[in-house]
Amino acid sequence: MAAVSGVKNAGKTALIEAMLPHLAAAGLRTAVVKHDGHSFQPEPPDTDTGRLLAAGAVGAAIFDGEKFKLIRRQAVDEGALIVCFPEADLVLLEGFKGSAWPKIEVVRGAVSAAPVCDPATLLALVTDLPLALPGVPVLPLGDGAGAAAVLIEYVKEVRGGA
Repeated sequence: MAAVSGVKNAGKTALIEAMLPHLAAAGLRTAVVKHDGHSFQPEPPDTDTGRLLAAGAVGAAIFDGEKFKLIRRQAVDEGALIVCFPEADLVLLEGFKGSAWPKIEVVRGAVSAAPVCDPATLLALVTDLPLALPGVPVLPLGDGAGAAAVLIEYVKEVRGGA
């Protein structure tokens, strides 16, 4: 597991999008768990599942034979969601800037001026600013290939060099 962290609108989702093809090309099956610091609407209200949830269902599921979505009203943390992806070689957590998870932090000058994560947790910084932290690689903003390479190396180290 590793996180892609940063302040709101730093570019976390864009970086994950840019990394996913490179991770897949390296043979890593990657799942993503996104944290939302606010309450979110799990389904648009005009869908069947949205209507069922609005009517009081404690949960709803929709599937089509090759994929599914399960919505449950219950407290959960990232650990409970990580185990939902046993087939994944890597689970990327989006957010979790205050966590102890190893992470890549995105620092975009338009929304922040400095890293906010504990430097001890950083695998790399991805930024458009002239930043440096001892022992932390710095990659250009949007460098999906470079960030993916950092994660591929991290997965190899966690697996014991495999």
